[in-house]
Amino acid sequence: MSLPMTVPQIARTKRRSGAEPIVMVTAYDTPFARIVDEAGVDLILVGDSVGNNVLGLESTLSVTIADIAHHTRAVSRAKTSAVVVADMVWMSYHTTTTTAVENAAELVRAGAQAIKLEGGRKRLAVIRAILDAEIPVMGHLGLTPQSVHAMGGMRVQARDKLAAEELLADAKALAAEGCFAIVLEGIPRELARSVTEAIDVPTIGIGAGPDTDGQVLVLHDLLGLNSGPAPKFVRHFADLATAARDAVSGYSDEVRRGTFPSDEESYHAPK
Repeated sequence: MSLPMTVPQIARTKRRSGAEPIVMVTAYDTPFARIVDEAGVDLILVGDSVGNNVLGLESTLSVTIADIAHHTRAVSRAKTSAVVVADMVWMSYHTTTTTAVENAAELVRAGAQAIKLEGGRKRLAVIRAILDAEIPVMGHLGLTPQSVHAMGGMRVQARDKLAAEELLADAKALAAEGCFAIVLEGIPRELARSVTEAIDVPTIGIGAGPDTDGQVLVLHDLLGLNSGPAPKFVRHFADLATAARDAVSGYSDEVRRGTFPSDEESYHAPK
């Protein structure tokens, strides 16, 4: 096992300084956390995307802090070298700073080394309070799924000049406040490049082009475990859904034929 990655190391990882791009993926349980860690990722995100990808929910809005804490505990049991980041879910940081800090603390107690939350300058007071509690914060700008209704759907953001300028100002403010990294989701490549060049903390893109300081994908997407249409930025690096179906089908056939288990796969009484 390699030496553990740390939040300060991530905060210094800028490609313009010659660093390799940051690799971040989601994981929601111990086996997959162990697998992605052995594959050498830098960051594991216990995302509220657990709702869509594991729990069968239609959106992330139904995911609770208790859900994220549960899955964070499962991921942390893998004792990864990668930094574990847990998502602050919708309404866990939107009321009072006290509530936000308490919710962030619950995720740290579950095993997270940092938390991620969505939003720009209007979240600065919350970010400041969580940082004051010595909990590292990752920002998230652009297409923010918890704002799906306000955005009118899952659409690419900041395509006009004014919106792009607002997002850039948000990114500068989050970096100045102390966020150690910022996820940029669903924005034009050119804007992602400008934001990456303008701030001293790393940017991690998803649907934001190749010019950010790193990339994040949902594990179930990159492994080909999800069915149905996928966003254009998703690339399937495997087709595990087909492999899993074939494996279970093979098992079913052998059980029905009576060829599993074999005598060699059975225990025997002493003579």
